[in-house]
Amino acid sequence: MTRKAYSFVRTFPREPAREFTMDRHYLLCASAGALRLEARGQAWLLPPARAALIAAGTTIQVSVPQPATTASVLFDPGFVPAPPAPLTVFDLSPLARALVTECGAWGEGDEPLPAYAETLFTALAAVSRRLAEQPSPVVVPAGRSPELRRALRLTEQRLGSDVSFEDVAAEVGLAPRSLARRFEDETGMTWRAVLRRMRVLRAIEELAAGDAPITQIAFTVGYTSLSAFNAAFRQLTARTPTEYRASFRP
Repeated sequence: MTRKAYSFVRTFPREPAREFTMDRHYLLCASAGALRLEARGQAWLLPPARAALIAAGTTIQVSVPQPATTASVLFDPGFVPAPPAPLTVFDLSPLARALVTECGAWGEGDEPLPAYAETLFTALAAVSRRLAEQPSPVVVPAGRSPELRRALRLTEQRLGSDVSFEDVAAEVGLAPRSLARRFEDETGMTWRAVLRRMRVLRAIEELAAGDAPITQIAFTVGYTSLSAFNAAFRQLTARTPTEYRASFRP
Protein backbone atom coordinates (compact mmCIF):
# COMPACT_ATOMS: atom_id res chain seq x y z
CA MET A 1 0.00 0.00 0.00
CA THR A 2 1.56 3.28 -1.10
CA ARG A 3 1.38 6.16 1.35
CA LYS A 4 -1.46 8.67 1.04
CA ALA A 5 1.14 11.43 0.69
CA TYR A 6 4.90 11.66 0.53
CA SER A 7 7.71 14.10 -0.17
CA PHE A 8 11.06 14.11 -1.97
CA VAL A 9 13.82 16.52 -3.02
CA ARG A 10 15.47 16.45 -6.46
CA THR A 11 18.17 18.39 -8.28
CA PHE A 12 17.79 18.81 -12.05
CA PRO A 13 20.48 19.70 -14.59
CA ARG A 14 19.64 22.02 -17.46
CA GLU A 15 17.12 20.08 -19.56
CA PRO A 16 14.91 20.67 -22.63
CA ALA A 17 11.13 20.42 -22.34
CA ARG A 18 9.64 17.02 -21.58
CA GLU A 19 6.05 16.01 -20.98
CA PHE A 20 4.64 14.10 -18.04
CA THR A 21 1.39 13.38 -16.22
CA MET A 22 1.09 12.49 -12.53
CA ASP A 23 -1.62 10.26 -11.08
CA ARG A 24 -1.50 12.27 -7.84
CA HIS A 25 -2.02 15.92 -6.97
CA TYR A 26 1.44 17.43 -7.11
CA LEU A 27 2.90 20.35 -5.14
CA LEU A 28 6.19 21.35 -6.78
CA CYS A 29 8.30 23.87 -4.86
CA ALA A 30 11.48 25.49 -6.19
CA SER A 31 14.32 26.16 -3.75
CA ALA A 32 17.12 26.98 -6.21
CA GLY A 33 17.30 27.71 -9.93
CA ALA A 34 14.13 27.86 -12.01
CA LEU A 35 11.79 25.62 -13.98
CA ARG A 36 9.42 26.43 -16.81
CA LEU A 37 6.01 24.81 -16.81
CA GLU A 38 3.59 24.73 -19.73
CA ALA A 39 0.02 23.46 -19.81
CA ARG A 40 -3.19 24.28 -21.64
CA GLY A 41 -1.73 27.02 -23.79
CA GLN A 42 0.07 28.92 -21.03
CA ALA A 43 3.60 28.94 -19.64
CA TRP A 44 4.80 29.74 -16.12
CA LEU A 45 8.21 30.24 -14.53
CA LEU A 46 8.89 28.58 -11.18
CA PRO A 47 11.74 30.41 -9.42
CA PRO A 48 12.77 29.96 -5.75
CA ALA A 49 10.14 30.53 -3.06
CA ARG A 50 7.34 29.77 -5.53
CA ALA A 51 5.26 26.62 -5.90
CA ALA A 52 3.06 24.97 -8.51
CA LEU A 53 -0.03 23.02 -7.53
CA ILE A 54 -0.87 20.53 -10.27
CA ALA A 55 -4.03 18.42 -10.33
CA ALA A 56 -3.75 14.67 -10.87
CA GLY A 57 -4.10 13.73 -14.53
CA THR A 58 -2.93 17.12 -15.83
CA THR A 59 -0.39 16.82 -18.63
CA ILE A 60 2.36 19.43 -18.39
CA GLN A 61 5.65 20.19 -20.08
CA VAL A 62 8.64 20.98 -17.90
CA SER A 63 11.95 22.46 -19.01
CA VAL A 64 14.91 23.47 -16.86
CA PRO A 65 16.64 26.60 -18.26
CA GLN A 66 19.20 26.48 -15.45
CA PRO A 67 20.07 23.81 -12.84
CA ALA A 68 17.36 23.68 -10.20
CA THR A 69 16.52 22.03 -6.90
CA THR A 70 12.93 21.29 -5.97
CA ALA A 71 10.96 19.83 -3.10
CA SER A 72 7.90 17.88 -4.20
CA VAL A 73 4.87 16.66 -2.29
CA LEU A 74 2.43 14.19 -3.81
CA PHE A 75 -1.09 13.63 -2.51
CA ASP A 76 -3.38 10.70 -3.28
CA PRO A 77 -6.59 12.08 -4.87
CA GLY A 78 -8.60 10.21 -2.28
CA PHE A 79 -6.66 11.82 0.57
CA VAL A 80 -7.17 15.53 -0.18
CA PRO A 81 -9.59 17.56 -2.34
CA ALA A 82 -8.64 18.36 -5.92
CA PRO A 83 -6.83 21.68 -6.53
CA PRO A 84 -8.99 24.61 -7.67
CA ALA A 85 -7.35 24.60 -11.14
CA PRO A 86 -5.35 22.13 -13.26
CA LEU A 87 -2.14 24.12 -12.68
CA THR A 88 -1.53 27.17 -10.52
CA VAL A 89 1.73 28.91 -9.59
CA PHE A 90 1.85 31.02 -6.44
CA ASP A 91 4.14 32.47 -3.76
CA LEU A 92 4.88 30.23 -0.80
CA SER A 93 3.94 31.69 2.57
CA PRO A 94 6.20 31.16 5.62
CA LEU A 95 3.67 28.62 6.94
CA ALA A 96 3.68 26.69 3.66
CA ARG A 97 7.48 26.65 3.60
CA ALA A 98 7.59 25.32 7.14
CA LEU A 99 5.06 22.60 6.33
CA VAL A 100 6.97 21.55 3.19
CA THR A 101 10.13 21.24 5.29
CA GLU A 102 8.40 19.26 8.02
CA CYS A 103 6.72 16.92 5.53
CA GLY A 104 10.13 16.20 4.05
CA ALA A 105 10.67 13.59 6.76
CA TRP A 106 8.24 11.20 5.01
CA GLY A 107 9.30 9.90 1.62
CA GLU A 108 7.70 7.30 -0.59
CA GLY A 109 6.98 4.02 1.17
CA ASP A 110 4.49 1.22 1.73
CA GLU A 111 4.02 1.69 5.46
CA PRO A 112 1.14 4.02 6.45
CA LEU A 113 1.81 7.55 7.63
CA PRO A 114 1.63 8.18 11.38
CA ALA A 115 -1.24 10.38 12.57
CA TYR A 116 1.10 13.36 13.06
CA ALA A 117 2.33 13.14 9.45
CA GLU A 118 -1.22 12.83 8.09
CA THR A 119 -2.11 16.01 9.95
CA LEU A 120 0.88 17.83 8.47
CA PHE A 121 0.18 16.74 4.89
CA THR A 122 -3.51 17.62 5.27
CA ALA A 123 -2.59 21.07 6.56
CA LEU A 124 -0.12 21.59 3.70
CA ALA A 125 -2.77 20.64 1.13
CA ALA A 126 -5.26 23.08 2.69
CA VAL A 127 -2.73 25.93 2.85
CA SER A 128 -1.65 25.29 -0.75
CA ARG A 129 -5.24 25.38 -1.98
CA ARG A 130 -5.75 28.70 -0.22
CA LEU A 131 -2.56 30.19 -1.71
CA ALA A 132 -3.57 28.92 -5.16
CA GLU A 133 -6.57 31.27 -5.01
CA GLN A 134 -4.07 34.12 -5.58
CA PRO A 135 -2.00 32.86 -8.52
CA SER A 136 1.17 34.51 -9.78
CA PRO A 137 0.56 36.95 -12.66
CA VAL A 138 3.91 36.00 -14.22
CA VAL A 139 2.46 33.80 -16.94
CA VAL A 140 2.78 34.04 -20.71
CA PRO A 141 0.68 32.44 -23.47
CA ALA A 142 2.11 29.41 -25.25
CA GLY A 143 -0.06 29.75 -28.37
CA ARG A 144 -2.18 27.18 -30.21
CA SER A 145 -1.41 27.56 -33.91
CA PRO A 146 2.02 26.68 -35.36
CA GLU A 147 2.40 30.24 -36.65
CA LEU A 148 1.81 31.85 -33.28
CA ARG A 149 4.00 29.37 -31.44
CA ARG A 150 6.80 30.16 -33.88
CA ALA A 151 6.22 33.89 -33.44
CA LEU A 152 6.44 33.47 -29.67
CA ARG A 153 9.61 31.42 -29.99
CA LEU A 154 11.26 33.99 -32.27
CA THR A 155 10.26 36.81 -29.94
CA GLU A 156 11.71 35.02 -26.93
CA GLN A 157 14.98 34.31 -28.74
CA ARG A 158 15.46 38.02 -29.43
CA LEU A 159 14.52 39.58 -26.11
CA GLY A 160 17.95 41.10 -25.62
CA SER A 161 17.93 42.84 -29.00
CA ASP A 162 15.77 45.43 -30.72
CA VAL A 163 13.15 42.87 -31.70
CA SER A 164 10.67 44.02 -34.36
CA PHE A 165 7.09 42.82 -34.76
CA GLU A 166 7.29 43.33 -38.51
CA ASP A 167 10.43 41.14 -38.72
CA VAL A 168 8.77 38.40 -36.64
CA ALA A 169 5.67 38.49 -38.86
CA ALA A 170 7.79 38.25 -42.01
CA GLU A 171 9.68 35.21 -40.70
CA VAL A 172 6.44 33.50 -39.69
CA GLY A 173 5.03 34.16 -43.15
CA LEU A 174 2.09 36.35 -42.10
CA ALA A 175 1.24 39.97 -42.69
CA PRO A 176 1.65 42.07 -39.52
CA ARG A 177 -2.11 42.65 -39.38
CA SER A 178 -2.80 38.90 -39.62
CA LEU A 179 -0.26 38.07 -36.92
CA ALA A 180 -1.69 40.80 -34.69
CA ARG A 181 -5.13 39.16 -35.02
CA ARG A 182 -3.58 35.80 -34.08
CA PHE A 183 -2.20 37.31 -30.89
CA GLU A 184 -5.56 38.84 -30.00
CA ASP A 185 -7.53 35.67 -30.83
CA GLU A 186 -5.20 33.11 -29.23
CA THR A 187 -3.77 35.01 -26.27
CA GLY A 188 -6.13 37.92 -25.63
CA MET A 189 -3.02 40.13 -25.57
CA THR A 190 -1.09 42.29 -28.01
CA TRP A 191 2.39 41.27 -29.15
CA ARG A 192 3.84 44.20 -27.22
CA ALA A 193 2.17 43.04 -23.99
CA VAL A 194 3.45 39.49 -24.51
CA LEU A 195 6.95 40.85 -25.17
CA ARG A 196 6.83 42.79 -21.91
CA ARG A 197 5.82 39.68 -19.99
CA MET A 198 8.53 37.59 -21.65
CA ARG A 199 11.14 40.14 -20.64
CA VAL A 200 9.98 40.12 -17.03
CA LEU A 201 9.94 36.31 -17.07
CA ARG A 202 13.52 36.22 -18.40
CA ALA A 203 14.54 38.80 -15.78
CA ILE A 204 13.19 36.54 -13.04
CA GLU A 205 15.31 33.69 -14.43
CA GLU A 206 18.36 35.96 -14.24
CA LEU A 207 17.49 37.06 -10.71
CA ALA A 208 17.27 33.42 -9.66
CA ALA A 209 20.52 32.48 -11.38
CA GLY A 210 22.85 34.57 -9.22
CA ASP A 211 23.72 38.06 -8.04
CA ALA A 212 24.08 39.94 -11.33
CA PRO A 213 23.38 43.68 -10.92
CA ILE A 214 19.83 44.77 -11.68
CA THR A 215 21.06 47.18 -14.36
CA GLN A 216 22.87 44.36 -16.15
CA ILE A 217 19.74 42.19 -16.05
CA ALA A 218 17.64 45.04 -17.45
CA PHE A 219 19.97 45.39 -20.45
CA THR A 220 20.18 41.61 -20.89
CA VAL A 221 16.40 41.31 -21.33
CA GLY A 222 16.17 44.21 -23.78
CA TYR A 223 15.60 47.37 -21.73
CA THR A 224 17.78 50.42 -22.36
CA SER A 225 16.26 52.31 -19.42
CA LEU A 226 16.49 51.03 -15.85
CA SER A 227 13.44 53.07 -14.83
CA ALA A 228 11.36 51.51 -17.63
CA PHE A 229 12.50 48.05 -16.61
CA ASN A 230 11.65 48.66 -12.95
CA ALA A 231 8.24 50.03 -13.90
CA ALA A 232 7.39 47.04 -16.12
CA PHE A 233 8.64 44.58 -13.52
CA ARG A 234 6.68 46.19 -10.72
CA GLN A 235 3.52 46.48 -12.82
CA LEU A 236 3.48 42.71 -13.34
CA THR A 237 4.81 41.42 -10.01
CA ALA A 238 3.87 44.27 -7.63
CA ARG A 239 7.53 44.25 -6.48
CA THR A 240 10.78 45.81 -7.57
CA PRO A 241 13.43 43.44 -8.98
CA THR A 242 15.43 43.84 -5.76
CA GLU A 243 12.40 42.97 -3.62
CA TYR A 244 11.61 39.99 -5.83
CA ARG A 245 15.15 38.65 -5.52
CA ALA A 246 15.02 39.10 -1.74
CA SER A 247 11.83 37.00 -1.64
CA PHE A 248 13.83 34.00 -2.87
CA ARG A 249 15.51 33.82 0.51
CA PRO A 250 13.47 32.53 3.46
